[in-house]
Parts: sequence; structure tokens; C-alpha cells
Amino acid sequence: MVDPVLLIAVPLGLAFAIPLFALFWKAAVKYIPPVALAFNLVVSLLLLPRVLENSVIVFIGGWQPPFCINLVAGPVGILFSTIIALVGLLVSVYALDYIKEGATEKYHMLYLLLLTGATGVVLTGDIFNLFVFFEILCISSYSLVAYLRDKASIESAVKYLIQGAVGSSLLLIGIGLLYGLFGTLNMADIAQSIRSVSPVSVFVPMVLIVAGLGIEAAIFPLNAWLPDAHSSAPSSISAILSGIAIEVGLYAVVRVIFTIFGAQSFLPFLALLGILTLLVGEMCAFCQNNIKRMLAYSSIGQIGLILFALAIATSYGVTGGLFQLVSHTLSKALLFLAAGYMIYRAGSMEISALEGMGKKMPLTCLAFTIGVFSLVGLPPFIGFPSKFLIVRAALATKETYFIVLLGLALLGTIIEGAYFFRIIQVLYFKGEKSNPGREEAPVAALIPMFVFVVLIVVVGIYPKLVTEVLNSAASEFLNRTEYIKAVMGSIL
Repeated sequence: MVDPVLLIAVPLGLAFAIPLFALFWKAAVKYIPPVALAFNLVVSLLLLPRVLENSVIVFIGGWQPPFCINLVAGPVGILFSTIIALVGLLVSVYALDYIKEGATEKYHMLYLLLLTGATGVVLTGDIFNLFVFFEILCISSYSLVAYLRDKASIESAVKYLIQGAVGSSLLLIGIGLLYGLFGTLNMADIAQSIRSVSPVSVFVPMVLIVAGLGIEAAIFPLNAWLPDAHSSAPSSISAILSGIAIEVGLYAVVRVIFTIFGAQSFLPFLALLGILTLLVGEMCAFCQNNIKRMLAYSSIGQIGLILFALAIATSYGVTGGLFQLVSHTLSKALLFLAAGYMIYRAGSMEISALEGMGKKMPLTCLAFTIGVFSLVGLPPFIGFPSKFLIVRAALATKETYFIVLLGLALLGTIIEGAYFFRIIQVLYFKGEKSNPGREEAPVAALIPMFVFVVLIVVVGIYPKLVTEVLNSAASEFLNRTEYIKAVMGSIL
């Protein structure tokens, strides 16, 4: 029987073992993250069939909830741990050749800590440990944003650190207020007791916790850190920040709203916030001349769309939101990885410097183009069924409020298509007179890019490959009573 604790213990142990490996065999250090993440991917896939039947609850220290620290490996947790391991593995393979200079040992150690923190956030059933794992993720992210040690990266990391510290403080204060009210930190225990106090008394901690987590999730207006951080970090880290970190922040927001507070009345406001985030992100992306800043603002827009879908709070809505999250993770990670070597080849992040790159780097640009088509929502790529589900969910509510917000979401998609197709034009239809010769990305970079391409195409054509898992995950979010029963067991 596979133990979910291994998903945290193995990468955490290997992260701290990296300095020891470096003493004896420095060349082997860069291979430790791929090994750790391949292990996590295998464990997550082995756990997946089990958790679709019943959630696996881990009690640590021999105590029963709510007194113990416990992990909840349900459909949601294992869905996210699989995504984290898969994307983390592919990006770590990309980094084998991409990360050559600087403190490479520290890079690989912090990279593993970041993904360990992300895995811990999605598996923990204890709100204080959610804070602890969240801090591991954030502190590793601050350090990796500053990895290049130039003025732009250090300035971006400091901005990220300051705003992240504010978010962490709000989160910790909110958790403290909840503990004062209920005398427990177990999320299921808090959830079953939440109706025993007045709504006013839990409103303040809910707002503090959502605001604190919302900074990492890049929800408007708490997303000022993101464009600088994503554009200044190495492209491998930009892929993880955009493909994993902000999604984990959004997961934490949704877990708190749906499971702990059961705050159905808060969801229409959350849907509005999602659409504002979407429109702000897409309009800012439209105005960018720097490709990494454009991709960063695009991530803000995508988070807004996912938040809107989840806030519909129907089976179709939550499934569509989770599907869009998977779509964005795969597509945006691919775009940042492809852009990394395009920027390296062009010597500039300016979009105008990429003229004719389709002839210089045809494979890399093909991968980038498929990522664009998927993100915009064209068939037969993964972005099409995910966006179709969101449209279906909003229309199925038959509520004017959600239908109007859906119209604004479709407007954001049109803006998204406009700036992305402008880049495709630059790559393939400008700079035609030059004859620069080909210089592709190395094989270590092309392999993960084309694995992403295959996943995007295959899941786009056969969405049923993931819909069972997504439906089960949506059911876990929507049915908080079952979550409480699974964790508390015989106590109820």
C-alpha cells in the first residue's frame, strides 16, 4: 500500500540531501529533482484509482483527528499532486541544460522545496500546516526569482517578498482568530463547527485568510508582484510560478471557501472578482512588448477565468474550472519553456526581437504555437473542452448575473486571442528576408516541450481521459459533508 506521506517526505529529504551529494559528486546534483519528481509522479498515479473510490486519510503520530496532524489524499489532493509532479518533472528535465551558471546546487534544492511546499498545501488537512507548507513554497519562490542576481531580478524578488510577507501575516492572523473561536486547527473539525458561531464572527478571519492566500493566487487587486517576478526569474522558474505556484494559491482559496466556511453567499462576489482579474490581466497583456511580461499578465487573466468557473459552484462549473486549471498549467508551462530559448536565441525579451524566429527555431516555435492555440481555446487542443465546459456551466445556471459575467469572460478571450496571434505573426510572417540559419533548443529542452505538446493534443481530443478525475474532484469541493465524514470518521 502506497503511503501519501512519501509525496512530501521523499522530495523534502532529497532537497536537504543535495548539499551532501554536492560534496561527493557535484555533477549528479541536477539529476536529483527529476528523480524525486518521477517518484512522486509514480506514487500519485498509483494512488489515483484508490482515491477515486475513497479518500486516503493519514493520521500522523498515532492520534485521531482533530488532535493529530493529518493528510487528506482525496481526488482533489491527488489530482494536484499529479499535476505538480508531472510539470515539475518536465521542467526539471528542461533545467538540466538551461541552468548552467550561478549557484546551481541552491537552485535545485530550492526548486525541490518549492514543489514539496506545493504538494504539502494540497494534501494537508490541517490549516496551520497549510500555512507552513505555503511558506515553504513562497520563501523558495522569492529566492528563485532572485536567482540571476541582476538588478531586475533582485528588485522583483524584494517586491514579491514584501507583498508575500503581508499575505502570510494576514493568513496567520486569520488562522489565529479561527483557533481562538474553535480551539482546533483541523480543517474538517472547523468546518463541522462553523455553524455553531455567528456568521459575523467568522467573516473577519475568512476575509483575512482569503486575502492572504489571494496574493499568491494573483487575484486582482493583489497581483502587483506577479508581472515583475515572472519576467525576471529564469524561464524554468517562470513556468513553475505560472503553472504551479499561483494554481496552488487558488486551490487554497477555494478549499477555504468551499470546505471550511461553506460560504455560498460569498461566491457571486468571487465570480465578479474572477472576471475583474480576467479583464485586467488580458488588457494589460495586450499592451506588453516584453514576451515574458505578456505571458505573466496572461496568467493573471487565466486565474480570473478559473476563479469565475469555480465560483459558479455547480458540478459543471467546478469541473470546468479544474479542467481550465489543468489546461492553463500545461499550456503556460510550455509557453514559458519555449519562450526561454527563443529569448536566449534573440538576446532580448522584446517581441519585436523574435521576428522570423519560426525559421530559426521551427520546433520550438511550433511548440509555442500549439501552447498559444490551446490557451486561446481552439480545437483540438485541451483549452477547447475546458472553456466549453465553463460556457456550458454559466449558461446552465440561467441566471442573468452569471450570463453577463460570461459575456465579459468571452470578451477577455477575444483580447487574449488578439495579442497571442500578434506574436504568431511576428514569429512566422515578419523578418522573412533574413536568412539566419537554424539553431534549435537543445534536446533536453525539446523533449519536455513536446511531452507537453502531446498531452495538450491527446487530452484535447480525448477529454474523457481526465473527466472522471475532474468530476470526482469537483464533487469533493461541492460536498463538504462527505469531506468532514471522511476525515472525522467515527467521531461523528
